Amino acid sequence: MAKTRNVFFALAIISTVVMISNGCAEKDPAPKSTVYDLKAEDVLGVTGTVTFTETSATLATIDIALFGAPSGTHPAELRMNSAVEDGDVVVQLNPIDETGKSSTVVTAKTYAQLISYDGFIKIHKSNFEPNVILARGDIGGNLITSTNKTYQLAAIGTYGVSGNALFEKRLNGNTLVTISLIGTISGDTYPASINLGNIASIGGGPVVKTLNHVDGASGKSYTNIRALNSGIAISYNNWLMYDGYINIQQTSVNSDHIICHGNIGTN
Repeated sequence: MAKTRNVFFALAIISTVVMISNGCAEKDPAPKSTVYDLKAEDVLGVTGTVTFTETSATLATIDIALFGAPSGTHPAELRMNSAVEDGDVVVQLNPIDETGKSSTVVTAKTYAQLISYDGFIKIHKSNFEPNVILARGDIGGNLITSTNKTYQLAAIGTYGVSGNALFEKRLNGNTLVTISLIGTISGDTYPASINLGNIASIGGGPVVKTLNHVDGASGKSYTNIRALNSGIAISYNNWLMYDGYINIQQTSVNSDHIICHGNIGTN
């Protein structure tokens, strides 16, 4: 009997050690993931997110959740460049289904490559209406940081157009320039540029960067800047020290008149 009791006692100790060992075992770390916002484009009320998850060292999963979209399936793509610039399709993602969800395992790029990628997500209404964009959003290196600078644009003469220029820094160091004007006319477009020198320059300084035209209806213009017109690369930090100013011209038809301007950088 004593021998039997000793055996039971030894088994109990072993069981206890195993239970303690299992209880203290390290859990597998949660997979790495990054979430980006998707913003409405041509259909109001659409919102969403795209999540990149590290599936393995060589695989990543892209999950899209879309809200407020019309019924049907919606093609989705990972494209190169920023959303403002547009760009070629890099990965054709699985379409968003009736539940508003899409999940795609990506083999072309790893998780680490995706979260630093110079690209964006674009979602179309349907294969039959590819030009109607439901939503899009910058990802990776194109993510907008909290670092920004606003410059005032003053009206000239009696045109009554004024506003500001917002320079925002991306993670990759590029710059998103947003022109916001009041007093513009719906149906017109207004050429915009960054010029060398300051607004007091005699005869005006030369154009160093052509910006996208301002839309008269919204008073907005969005331009992603990587380089000057000459091809010389320029970063957000460079703009803070730049000797320049912004010109807004009257209209695309009559672009000889400057109706709004403002100094930037060191000016």
